Amino acid sequence: MRIISYNVNGIRAAIKKGFIDWLKTDPADIICLQETKATKEDADYKAIEALGYETYWFSAQKKGYSGVAIFTKIRADLIVCGSSIEQSDFEGRVIRADFGNITLVNAYFPSGTSGEERQTYKYQWLDEFLDYLQNLRATRLNIIVTGDYNIAHHPIDIHDPKGNKNSSGFLLEERAWLSKFHQHGWIDTFRHVNPDKKDSYSWWSQRFPTVRQQNKGWRIDYISVTDSLQEAIVDAAIYPDVKHSDHCPIYLEVSE
Repeated sequence: MRIISYNVNGIRAAIKKGFIDWLKTDPADIICLQETKATKEDADYKAIEALGYETYWFSAQKKGYSGVAIFTKIRADLIVCGSSIEQSDFEGRVIRADFGNITLVNAYFPSGTSGEERQTYKYQWLDEFLDYLQNLRATRLNIIVTGDYNIAHHPIDIHDPKGNKNSSGFLLEERAWLSKFHQHGWIDTFRHVNPDKKDSYSWWSQRFPTVRQQNKGWRIDYISVTDSLQEAIVDAAIYPDVKHSDHCPIYLEVSE
């Protein structure tokens, strides 16, 4: 099972930059998107489905905002839109797909960069999401969580840890949550495969045009798995040369 997670920062904009041509190269069996900023009907879903993907979308109620989607060439046994948490579902942040004994949860974690109110909500969302996952684990042993987590965990995951120590996305409280998440039996698959790999980022600020060229980035996109899947991890990677967004795709292969 080959999985890609990708914050496309607007699916329609990504399509204009060659996203569908990239899909034609068969990068994965399952593509998990965040920040689609569109409903299924708004996007050229027929061109995507013509490549053999079934497409499932969960969009925010607010137009042009947030939203997640799963495109899959493997038939899903179950699709669940939302986490039954009101504000999160209003913002289109979580979609789930079951494939046999594996559950895939694709999530777009909130950002706190717009101000204190959203940072407060981010902390609330993190706690609610962990509770949601722990409840899910009561009945589903093998879970994969893909998404834009909007947190760089360790100094190795960010180009300027000292300069960003007070920046949302690298605050001590956020990083502590991610540590707690791992202590609950979750594995960061990229670090599992590449424990010491430096300068591996998945997002670059668009405020300064040369930032991506200079690779001054953050690793804030993750594919995590329950520890029950540790032996199934085959490979994990980041694809910084794929450029349809301010993020890039990340990759996981697991044996079924």
